[in-house]
Amino acid sequence: MKLFPQDFLWGGAVAANQVEGAYREAGKGLSTSDVQPQGIFGDVVERREGDFGIKDVAIDFYHQYPQDIALFAEMGFKCLRTSIAWTRIFPHGDEDQPNEAGLAFYDSLFDEMAKYGIQPVVTLSHYEMPWELVKKHGGWGNRKTIGFFEHYARTVFQRYQHKVKYWLTFNEINMSLHAPLTGVGLPAGSSKAEIYQAIHHQLVASAKAVKACHEIIPDAKIGNMLLGGLMYPLSCQPQDVWETLQQNRTWLFFGDVQCRGEYPGYMLRYFRENNITLDITPEDRQALKTTIDFISFSYYMTGCVTADEELNRKSRGNILDMVPNPHLPSSEWGWQIDPTGLRILLNMLWDRYQKPLFIVENGLGAKDKISADGAIHDDYRISYLNDHLVQVAEAIDDGVEVMGYTSWGPIDIVSASKAEMSKRYGFIYVDRDDHGEGTLTRRRKDSFYWYSEVIASNGESLKR
Repeated sequence: MKLFPQDFLWGGAVAANQVEGAYREAGKGLSTSDVQPQGIFGDVVERREGDFGIKDVAIDFYHQYPQDIALFAEMGFKCLRTSIAWTRIFPHGDEDQPNEAGLAFYDSLFDEMAKYGIQPVVTLSHYEMPWELVKKHGGWGNRKTIGFFEHYARTVFQRYQHKVKYWLTFNEINMSLHAPLTGVGLPAGSSKAEIYQAIHHQLVASAKAVKACHEIIPDAKIGNMLLGGLMYPLSCQPQDVWETLQQNRTWLFFGDVQCRGEYPGYMLRYFRENNITLDITPEDRQALKTTIDFISFSYYMTGCVTADEELNRKSRGNILDMVPNPHLPSSEWGWQIDPTGLRILLNMLWDRYQKPLFIVENGLGAKDKISADGAIHDDYRISYLNDHLVQVAEAIDDGVEVMGYTSWGPIDIVSASKAEMSKRYGFIYVDRDDHGEGTLTRRRKDSFYWYSEVIASNGESLKR
């Protein structure tokens, strides 16, 4: 088995709205995340003076990032994936001039990372957009939002061109099909035609951001980010196999457009058969020809697909609905654990696109308990991550070009789906509960020391 490349980017991944807090500090505007205090699957709640949501403080990364970056450096991180809160830079989204206080915060954050030689991997839009763009302009349903996003992207590229060399456009861009408010700023109940039109605007905006990045930071790399929703057929019946192909195409479509620069034929047929007519201009088609440099994706689980409605019992896993696989164990949250699926997905994406791949989310959410001696023995997390990383090594041996691996939530964060602290992913424990109570004190878990050794040995310490 091949070892990991010497320049492999080991690290972790977080998102601004799940760690920073300081939700109205230094001129920050309200985002779609701020009005979803119970998470992606919760109701929209207009904010009022004196109200409270757990993400308002989150883990207070906005104020405590120096100690957190030091802990990441202690583990040996080569990179840290985080996001810029669009509303720190343009509080309403449609301003001409950016908010200097917001820009200055990320300058300080990136400078702190540079002290330890940690490379920032920055997502431009991670599960949030300015709430004012939704209320005033209709979110991504409005073509004007392309221009607002491009202005934002060019602003941060210009500002951080010497500090950030790895960029991602939209986090899990395919999740708009499952949570349209979070993804494209459209209300629940929006039609497929409305959602796909908004997605089209987002794909054009992504391509324009790629073009701007290449112009402003020629030595940077910019990629997309997919929710890797790999599905297997529940049986070998041809109907199940065909249905599985169709299900996988619902998310691969985004990669096809962003990697190949045009809409694939199977989506054009889908639009025809569902009476969906998109407004696609000649300028849009030209813009989409600017393609990404690499593909990044999240991977947590796989699921099964069947054409048999009687067998079509579904469970919610991350954003996707899928039929449980009878051959796989599940986590406390019902997410099925499938390390081999990561190797399959890496090979599938490499075969399909022949572009470098970057695993920017993978991890195990669990209810960690503090032992009497103050230690946190999370051997279940170590086992999960070890087994997945062994499969990454196998994929590299298969000939797949893998740039790096950032575990999701290297420090405990507020979960996106339900805004919980009890669903913990981190190597670092944060003393805060689902009600927002706690000291926010950080402490190392057993997995902290395990991951440190994995990075120091460049993967040689993994148990195969």
